[in-house]
Amino acid sequence: MPRREFIHKILIIGSGPIVIGQACEFDYSGSQACRSLQEEGYEIVLINSNPATIMTDPIMADAVYMLPMTTDSIKEIVAKEKPDAVLPTMGGQTGLNLCRDLEKENYWKDNDVKIIGVDIDAVELTEDRQLFRDKMEEIGIEQCKSRTAQSLQDAKEIKEELGGLPIVIRPSFTMGGAGGGIVWNEDEFERKVLRGLEMSPVHQVLIEESIFGWKEYELELLRDANDNVIINCSIENMDPMGVHTGDSV
Repeated sequence: MPRREFIHKILIIGSGPIVIGQACEFDYSGSQACRSLQEEGYEIVLINSNPATIMTDPIMADAVYMLPMTTDSIKEIVAKEKPDAVLPTMGGQTGLNLCRDLEKENYWKDNDVKIIGVDIDAVELTEDRQLFRDKMEEIGIEQCKSRTAQSLQDAKEIKEELGGLPIVIRPSFTMGGAGGGIVWNEDEFERKVLRGLEMSPVHQVLIEESIFGWKEYELELLRDANDNVIINCSIENMDPMGVHTGDSV
């Protein structure tokens, strides 16, 4: 893609502390983004609350802020640094959620900050389980039977509609399978539903029929704003469905 000449200073949102679903891979990608963007002549401002990272080294950015990963911290930085653009994708789920929360306030537009690297509407579509399901139905892609729940009672009713256990619980707006998984018994069901609702920032979980043991194939595509697409992963997993992709052979 050609260089965007109207952008001179970029705010990169880091991932903060290492947690389940967010580990050192975001430090690697964030560090590489800092290097690459600096090589292109952009001024880099970074927020990341984790000092034990490569990307918080002073040489990685023109300004490094080790502040709590909150919208208030970002507002403080934007007011001082006045960036032209924000890149949230290097911060994993933390970065995306912070960017999304500020977008809902119309904050980025009000402060003339361009979101780059991601379309927030696309984030909403892919991470809101019901919106994603509706879109797949619209384009004719078959899916497992499922419904979204926003309470334990909702989840119990959906479980019965789907024919009982085992089932899969998937919290919305979480990464790495955090808060979700296959449920095999009633005690586990109630505990995992409540945990999933707690971990989802929108307090929503998808209750989905289990296809444990099926063959699993993985296809990953990268697409840019000019509609260029490359396939960066096309594999058959040796492990069957039911093993998280990150742990699967």
